[in-house]
Amino acid sequence: MNNISEESLPSMYHEKTLYAGVTGRRREQLMMLHRAFSGPFDPAQAAVVLGIDLDRTRRLLAALAANGWLSRIRTGWYICVPIEASEPREWREDPWVVAATLFSPAYIGGWSALEHWGLTEQIFNVIYVFAGRKVKPARQTIQGTDFLIRTVPERTLFGTRRVWRRRVPVNVSDRHRTIIDILDLPAAAGGILHASEVLQTYFESEHSDQEALLQYGDRLGRGTVFKRLGYLAERAALVNVDFVEACRSRITKGLTQLDPSGPPKGRIIARWNLRVNTPRLEPGAGEGP
Repeated sequence: MNNISEESLPSMYHEKTLYAGVTGRRREQLMMLHRAFSGPFDPAQAAVVLGIDLDRTRRLLAALAANGWLSRIRTGWYICVPIEASEPREWREDPWVVAATLFSPAYIGGWSALEHWGLTEQIFNVIYVFAGRKVKPARQTIQGTDFLIRTVPERTLFGTRRVWRRRVPVNVSDRHRTIIDILDLPAAAGGILHASEVLQTYFESEHSDQEALLQYGDRLGRGTVFKRLGYLAERAALVNVDFVEACRSRITKGLTQLDPSGPPKGRIIARWNLRVNTPRLEPGAGEGP
């Protein structure tokens, strides 16, 4: 008897063996879906791949999901369950891949990006997403993972990096854009106190780039960002005078609260048109002996 290695067998033989639990035409269709999709897909996309009408595709996907070959991540969206999954019915897609597909155009940002870039030691159980279209509801739970989606103008989806998750490209805000975002929306960092801590970590890292912050802030076009950025950086002596003045030259008129979710009271810093409504971040607070 000839010794035939597994690697020498035709690839189709392997695929048919792996899909031994599903037979005939349905097995071939499942193989086609595995080849075509690395991430979530909907019936319309599957119909194109399978070459059958939409109604038949919907019924097929529902049947495959019912038998554990596919997983339904939400109404009308599916993922292929890996062949090696020990518990197919419990298989879950990478939440970042889910966000990139279901909320597109979008990027992972806020505290999720902070975790990705090592700018925080805090652990957040919600995936923060910036989406360039209206997504409702803004808070969703998909396959047991919670998502918080912030709708922004599509033109502001810049300053991102592409990372690969399970062979699927996902956009995440780069370090500099993440800093701009959490100063524009401190809640995206879990609050202004955490945002101020992150800012210090950023400036003390080898990846800090003052020019990138100014460029991103200019492109976003929100003077409130420069008020918070300049004030917090100056307060903690994190930057040189030139950067502070560059921020001051970009601030807008009108009074801005350091913490948008805080009370409308606190010391006003006229130099920055900023109300410091967080006592721990007032000038001199927490500094010195």
